[in-house]
Amino acid sequence: MAVSTIQANNVVIKWRKKIYREWRRGNYFSPYMGESPSNIIQVYRDLADGGDILNVPLVGALRGPGVSTGPLTGNEEPLDEYGMRVWIDWIRNAVLLTRAQMRKSAYEQLDEVRPMLSDWIQGITRDEIILALHAIPSESPPANWGSEATAGQRVNGILYDLATSAQKNTWHDANADRLLYGSAISNFVAGNHAASLANVDASADKASAKLLLLLKRRARRTSPGITPYKDNEEQGREWFVCFVGANAFRDLSDDADIKQANLSARPRENGGVDKNPLFQDGDLLYRGIIIREIPEMDDMLTIPNGGAGGAVDVAPIFMCGRNAVAVAWGQMPRPTERKEDDYGMLLGRGIEAVYGIAKVFKRNPGQGGTGKLVQWGVAQAYVASVQDV
Repeated sequence: MAVSTIQANNVVIKWRKKIYREWRRGNYFSPYMGESPSNIIQVYRDLADGGDILNVPLVGALRGPGVSTGPLTGNEEPLDEYGMRVWIDWIRNAVLLTRAQMRKSAYEQLDEVRPMLSDWIQGITRDEIILALHAIPSESPPANWGSEATAGQRVNGILYDLATSAQKNTWHDANADRLLYGSAISNFVAGNHAASLANVDASADKASAKLLLLLKRRARRTSPGITPYKDNEEQGREWFVCFVGANAFRDLSDDADIKQANLSARPRENGGVDKNPLFQDGDLLYRGIIIREIPEMDDMLTIPNGGAGGAVDVAPIFMCGRNAVAVAWGQMPRPTERKEDDYGMLLGRGIEAVYGIAKVFKRNPGQGGTGKLVQWGVAQAYVASVQDV
């Protein structure tokens, strides 16, 4: 019996016009960004009318003893002020299509370009905030925080991975009151950032409730002081936001004290179960600390084998108050089009923006006259970052 078969060219093939685009995580810093002075990531638009450098005045609190007897004249207290500068640069990207190739496509290529470019710049901004949080200030002339980086780099200062040991040690000593290596203050080795990292143990120094509370206590005792993200002076409550990578968030989620706090204190009625982190993904809350996971931090900031015995991966976590990071916009992202279109054959769609991102530093004259650059709104810890197996 001869059965007819369909020749390959006659087999029906249906092509969907709707595509599946690769998912890219958005900017999880966004809820903490804005132009209000209370934001952790402070957004400035002063350069929209022109200019490449923004100067942000920082003024420390008055700390003098004052005068009880004798004349006040001649005993006035000078203002502790500093101008922190942010440099901005361009960022651009585009996709070029031809009408000839678009005719062959089963889906509308041009319709997909704009949202893909939007996702791209959102991801770039997020990644550069991560890099800025771990950046090292430049002490070289001119004596200012920040230095105009090489073309294409909008993160101010020196990227951590590119900083020399001497530059890291200078930053390490200047910020001793707002740095924590593992779960013990004694892990800090004066003058030696690498040796301090080497004291971070794989088990005792993982992210934990105990470590977070110690870091918060240090953040509350810094000078110049780190302003809490939220505070209620009448009730003595202060809130900070801690940005952590995926491994640290895993360890904090498994911490017995944090688990018990959420189990015992979170409401279950009236939709409380829907908001409890024991049952869904999202921020953890513990003792005045909002713990926000930024998964990309592990990929970008992990220090391989930086811990004990040269065999423990170490990663930073950041306890942030107000004005920890500055984002200066010269031009918000805007769509662009290619003009050299070869009589309409070429179709180019692009995006461009102008901005700079910097961790905020203040030169502190109170440190024995040394005038070191001190993190204005960030206390950070280095924790063991054990990889999943």
